[in-house]
Amino acid sequence: MATEAPPRWDRRMQQRLAHGEAAALGELYDRFASLVHTLAHRVLDDETAADRVTRDVFGYVWENPGAYDPQQSSLRSWIATLTHRQAVDRLRRTQSDAGTPEEVEQKVLAASAAARADYIVTSMPAPLRAALDLAYLRRLDYRQAAADLGVTEDEARRRLRLGLQLLSTAHHGPRTAPPPRHGGAR
Repeated sequence: MATEAPPRWDRRMQQRLAHGEAAALGELYDRFASLVHTLAHRVLDDETAADRVTRDVFGYVWENPGAYDPQQSSLRSWIATLTHRQAVDRLRRTQSDAGTPEEVEQKVLAASAAARADYIVTSMPAPLRAALDLAYLRRLDYRQAAADLGVTEDEARRRLRLGLQLLSTAHHGPRTAPPPRHGGAR
C-alpha cells in the first residue's frame, strides 16, 4: 500500500508529467493504480467500469498535470478525489434509467460513504489498521489484539478507538442532497 507522498515528491511528479515524461506516468500508475481501481470498484461494483475509470483518471492526470495544486492537497488525495468524482458520475449516468432520482441518489450516497470508508482505512497508519483488522476481521477483543500487536491493553484500546473515530467520518462526508424531512414539508 502506498502511503501519503511527501509534498516534494508530489511537486516533482507534477513537473515530470508537465514535461511529458512517460516514465513519470508509469511511476504514478504503479504507485496509485490499486487505490484508483479499488475506489472505483467500491462505487461502481463493476470490474469493467472500474477499469474504465482507472484509465480515465490516469488519462486526465497525463493530459492535465497543471490541474493539480500541491498547495491544496497531496497527489494521492487529488487522485482519489478525481476517481471518486468520475466513478460517481459514471454511476449516475448508468443508474439514471434504473430507478427514481431519489433511489439513484441514495445509491450514490451509499457508494460515496463506502468509497470514503475504504480510502480512510487504506490511508490510516498501519498500527491503527492492524488493530482494526484484529478486532473486526479476526474478531479478537482488545486484550487479544494487544497480545498479538505486542502493546499494552490501553494502547490497543487507544488504537481501536482512534481507528473507529476516523472510520466514522466516512458517513459524515459532503452531502449532495439535503436530508429528507419527516412529518411533511415546513
